[in-house]
Amino acid sequence: MITAKSLARLVGVCILAGAVLAGILFPVFGGAGVLINRASDAVDSTSSELLEGEAPAVTTILDVEGEPIAWLYDQRRFEVPSQDISETMKLAQVSIEDRRFTSHRGVDWQGTLRAFLTNTSSGEIQQGASTIDQQYIKNYQLFVVAQTDAERRAAVETTAARKMREIRMALTLDKTLSKDEILTRYLNLVPFGNGSYGVQDAAQTYFGIDAKELNLPQSAMLAGIVQSPSHLNPYTNPEEVTARRNVVLDSMVTAGAVTADEAADAKEEPLGLLDEPQTLPRGCIAAGDRGFFCDYVVKYLSDAGFSSEQLNRGGYEIRTTLDPRVQRATGEALAAEAPADLPGIAGVMNVVAPGHEQHRVLAMGSSREYGLDAGHEQTVQPQPFSMVGDGAGSVFKIFTTAVALDQGLGLDDVLDVPNFFAAQGMGHGGAVGCPADSYCVRNVGDYPPTLTLTQALAQSPNTTFVKMIQDVGVAPSVDMAVKLGLRSYADPGSSGLDERSLAQVITDENSGSFVLGPTPVNALELANVGATLASDGMWCPPSPIDSVIDRHGEPVTITQQPCEQVIEPALAHALSAGMGEDALGSGTAAGSAAASGWTAPVSAKTGTTEAFRSAAFLGFTDSLSAASYIYNDGTRPGPICTSPLRSCGRGDIYGGIEPARIWFRAISDVVGDFPPPELPPVDERFEAGSGGVDLPAVVGRTESSARARLEGAGFEVQVERVPDPARRGTVIDTVPQETALPGSTVIVRVSDGD
Repeated sequence: MITAKSLARLVGVCILAGAVLAGILFPVFGGAGVLINRASDAVDSTSSELLEGEAPAVTTILDVEGEPIAWLYDQRRFEVPSQDISETMKLAQVSIEDRRFTSHRGVDWQGTLRAFLTNTSSGEIQQGASTIDQQYIKNYQLFVVAQTDAERRAAVETTAARKMREIRMALTLDKTLSKDEILTRYLNLVPFGNGSYGVQDAAQTYFGIDAKELNLPQSAMLAGIVQSPSHLNPYTNPEEVTARRNVVLDSMVTAGAVTADEAADAKEEPLGLLDEPQTLPRGCIAAGDRGFFCDYVVKYLSDAGFSSEQLNRGGYEIRTTLDPRVQRATGEALAAEAPADLPGIAGVMNVVAPGHEQHRVLAMGSSREYGLDAGHEQTVQPQPFSMVGDGAGSVFKIFTTAVALDQGLGLDDVLDVPNFFAAQGMGHGGAVGCPADSYCVRNVGDYPPTLTLTQALAQSPNTTFVKMIQDVGVAPSVDMAVKLGLRSYADPGSSGLDERSLAQVITDENSGSFVLGPTPVNALELANVGATLASDGMWCPPSPIDSVIDRHGEPVTITQQPCEQVIEPALAHALSAGMGEDALGSGTAAGSAAASGWTAPVSAKTGTTEAFRSAAFLGFTDSLSAASYIYNDGTRPGPICTSPLRSCGRGDIYGGIEPARIWFRAISDVVGDFPPPELPPVDERFEAGSGGVDLPAVVGRTESSARARLEGAGFEVQVERVPDPARRGTVIDTVPQETALPGSTVIVRVSDGD
């Protein structure tokens, strides 16, 4: 007897079968109602994306040696080609999910009709009848297409409309792709629990092997997990996972994929799991001391047009410029001088490689640990590559010096060194006793009444350089700073006052104090200033990227600012040579250089702000440029004291102490990995001044650069060799010892072996 309830079920079957048939025949006979039209629209909008078949994958950031720095992802998935998936894994998945996979054309009609009848007669969903093609489509819509909770619910809803969409797309999929392609895509897509997506990551997560190495019991376990990844967790539910694995093995026997004996042996095997799931940390937060560099990579790529979604889903291989040896030396030097837990005081350092086509960032470090625990002085603020602190102090004198050289001043010109100087029309205040409407400075310590420009750069009297910026102008000095590398100074709104840039505000106010560097500084940009000078005046953006490779192994073009020849090479050489005495003789960094055993030629400049709230050291060779910067990062910044670093009432830190120590400690460890440093030769027009050539200025140079400098100024040169293997090839003395006039003979003593 047919009851009303059974009759209703039969009617439902007929309606559903009719709807399915109408959906299939839609291209031939036209629409079959609103339901079918909606299904067709959904198919059309999804088919092209589905056939592309790209699922979210892990982006890996690597250092120059190919070691991972960080992984960026929404879903932990590594796609692999068919040949990199074991055959037993393929057989296991087909046997348990879709035994007629190789014979049907995307839809198993026999199973579909059986499922309709079974589900209808039971009154509940007992059989799904979905083929691997259909499951792939459903999972693709769920894990790739759906972006909202509503879209995710729609992707798995148990409605006739969704089933028809699946059927139509499955038929198209099977006509377009081979069976092996469909199965490979499916295995690369589906979740396997514990945050793992795709068979490659699943093999790594549970067994620490690649997908091509999966054996029979391992393959059966993974194939079984796909049914319910959250419930079938082998770490929390090993009994059910084992039982499910054995069901898969039985299905493989039924399908003829393995023998009964092989299945029986596999059932005796333990699950063989790793002690805990082998997962991957996500994002820069787990990159340790490379976290700041990782953040810079993400920012750099974002500026180049990569969205967060692209990076987290694109499966790129990002090969960076980070040199682990240089990074390690940088981190150790910072830790030695500025401990990570130091309250209120941070140190940062960046190392950039000069070049005419790229300025590669080799290292980026902070004394702060990269992390979220502010209570333990951790931070994720971009300290090494943002404008922070109170400024780099006297390092900024090089910008005004560059302008003065360009305007005709010579490195050997003799400059006045008054103890007190009042600049007119360049701001007001400064030193005690300053007249109204004047900006005044007073030197700290004893200086001779005159110094050559080279000596002044090394000894850094403030009055000399404030007088210089008054002579050459604030605007050209600021413009020079921006051209050489302080590009953030030109950003709109960087003044923090209004929409004007910091450069514009300093220029508008004609601030003579600019030459003493009292404004916040980006330490990465400061390091890049040295790279520009070491690159013959060629500015390039500091780049952390060597290449980006997409998931198909193809290179991706990176849009970046082009390099610019910002000053002529001869001017860059002259300034680099003029900075060659700071680490030698009586320079402000000489003590730290000597203590570290540094003897190689280096262009350098120290700096300290007037309130002792920050200090910096910029040093560069023809192969490496680095800036170390210490500043107060507390909520109420105050003065900093030296040895050891600490907050104090009246500061006494200088750029020639901790910042210079950090630089020499770090670079001494790696300088031998690069070509021997050598100061550049100087064009005659930047060399001789009104008082002749200052001979001590060639001390510390290489023989070739000293000879070029002296002969270019019209001197006869004689070379005497003196035994000093530690400083081989370096000028250690001259005769006469002070100043000579063109036409005379200069004896140059050059260190040599025993």
